[in-house]
Amino acid sequence: MHIIGSIEDAKKLEGMEVGISDWITIDQERIDKFADATDDYQWIHVDQERASIELPEGKTIAHGYLTLALIPVVGSTLVKVENLARVINFGCNKVRFYTMVPSGSRVRGRATILQARRRGGALYLTSEVRIEVEGERKPACVAEIITMYFFEE
Repeated sequence: MHIIGSIEDAKKLEGMEVGISDWITIDQERIDKFADATDDYQWIHVDQERASIELPEGKTIAHGYLTLALIPVVGSTLVKVENLARVINFGCNKVRFYTMVPSGSRVRGRATILQARRRGGALYLTSEVRIEVEGERKPACVAEIITMYFFEE
């Protein structure tokens, strides 16, 4: 795990892959909870019977935004920011979904620090995060994300 205690520490990581997270199982319960949280009940996510007939692997698939929502979780296992007052997810420059995440599969994150800058009194960190599906050649999601870290005074 990489430790960041200042903007200068983060600048040293520019261009580096900072790690690969542990695997996370995406089971139907997680998918159903995400559907409940977002009111997205499209059958490809929640109708296991129909999915068994109509989807390629015969399983429901995770919402793309569920996959994207895992980024803060996997990122926190790769980089530890010390002396932190607060952190804000500022946004995404680019997000792409390349392959499905079938129910029961495992995913992990792989992150690279693209840029570290000072902005608004904070560390403005741009990273590329890939969410990989175990056994798949293509990642499920690739996102360029921006996070703002505010250090204690």
